[in-house]
Amino acid sequence: MHKSSIIRYTFIILSALSLACCNSRPTTVPTTFAESNDSVVIYPDYRDITIPPNIAPLNFMVVDESASEFVVKMGDLVCGATADGKLDIDTTAWRSLLTQYTGKDLEVHIYAHRPSGWIHPQPLRWHVAEEPIDSFLSYRLIEPGYELYRQLGLYQRNLTNFTENVIYENNREYDEENNHCVNCHNYQNYSTDHMLFHVRASHGGTIIIDGNEAHKIAIKHDSIISAGVYPSWHPTQPLIAFSTNFTGQVFHMFHPEKIEVLDMSSDLLLYDVEHNSVRHIVRSSDALETFPCWSPDGRRLYYCSARCQQSMADSTNINIVMRYDSLYYDIYSMSFDPVTREFGEPRLEVNASAMHKSTSVPRISPDGRYLLFALGNYGQFHIWHKSADLWVKSLSPTPDLSQQGGEKADALSANEKEAQSLHAETDKALYPLTEANSPEADSYHTWSSNGRWIVFASRREDAAYSRAFIAYFDREGHAHRAFMLPQRDPEHNIRLLKSYNVPELTRNAVKISTSSLNHTVYHTDAEMAKYEE
Repeated sequence: MHKSSIIRYTFIILSALSLACCNSRPTTVPTTFAESNDSVVIYPDYRDITIPPNIAPLNFMVVDESASEFVVKMGDLVCGATADGKLDIDTTAWRSLLTQYTGKDLEVHIYAHRPSGWIHPQPLRWHVAEEPIDSFLSYRLIEPGYELYRQLGLYQRNLTNFTENVIYENNREYDEENNHCVNCHNYQNYSTDHMLFHVRASHGGTIIIDGNEAHKIAIKHDSIISAGVYPSWHPTQPLIAFSTNFTGQVFHMFHPEKIEVLDMSSDLLLYDVEHNSVRHIVRSSDALETFPCWSPDGRRLYYCSARCQQSMADSTNINIVMRYDSLYYDIYSMSFDPVTREFGEPRLEVNASAMHKSTSVPRISPDGRYLLFALGNYGQFHIWHKSADLWVKSLSPTPDLSQQGGEKADALSANEKEAQSLHAETDKALYPLTEANSPEADSYHTWSSNGRWIVFASRREDAAYSRAFIAYFDREGHAHRAFMLPQRDPEHNIRLLKSYNVPELTRNAVKISTSSLNHTVYHTDAEMAKYEE
């Protein structure tokens, strides 16, 4: 064979120490194969990623129609795939492997048997991080509908294996009398000891959960726009910040993004769990405030706000609808005194409107160093916006992106440079998480409790359904390439015709039973919260 050929033949002796991958076809590494410089195609795309040391097995499917048999070798772990190229990695063997490679790089070798014989493409590389991810991820699964609250629910996944449990589901079939939506689940400081979610339409109210007990409350008052939306538990006190929003949907006739979700008006509320009382934090007619979020120490409240000129906010709201693409949300924060429970004056944190951009969902890292948010071309419901990406503002001395060289330095776009210039006076960096982002919508996001992982919703797979993706966030303030939430069947998310919505990480599992929540929703009346001036 000519030396310039990209394929060469190699012989290898299988080590006696190799472990069988028990859930897949028992096999051994072929002793004769052809080396190829081609890259292998797998689904999900788990190439060149950083993974937690406690994540569930990364089962994938080798996509090679010309091959009839596959063998995968990861360290000493050898797995035989099914005829369609799918792996089902034994969980015990996988845990042993990750323990061995924690803090190290792991090469994944794939062998495919084609009519001409076995080939060995270029290996994949995974880095096993030292820091674990929180064990539980909860989310809503929802069909891409706009009118009927049917077949949706809240679920919790154990990230160390493939167990998914129901937190609460609504009606499986459409039932006009009991038709209701569930949304906006939220936890206090990564613990399920205190949590909540909203019920809309029939049986409406906010479900407040304390361990194994639940009750329903209602937030209504002449001065309040609507029931509480977009909650954020104070990290230490029995307080919840809500927005209150008058929201509508608009459907485009000629636009690649068919739907726009708009707030016609919105304010911020503070709810006292112990006293079942509520008051306004911000109430204004010339701004739209939404997405409140506490800092980890509970001494600042972050939120998004868009200036709403009087000409836009007429009685029919038609001006807001017609100018949907010029609504720009900035991020502000206010100091908070936990003793007096008083708020300070607003402070501008991200001046997105100066870039003709718009923010949503601010989230502060547990160490208080970074403000994570979604940035899009306009509006605040970024799960529908193809332009939406994840961005970060450094709240402490900034990493200097210009000194990274190579692709990182080249990746600084005009917008990024403009953003950093806008914030130069405060010596705070503002930059996108380029490695984690995609050309499709990357939006609703959460931090892990150790600040090393981000979970977010992304439409990168097919531009239609949001799926949960995980990305490592290193100590220098950069995200690594994101990977899709692993499933036992690699094709699970292709067959699941639902979107993952509002991913939230917790250290522990939800304690309360589904039956208890069903009883609370269907058979108890909401306690009316007292309004305080």
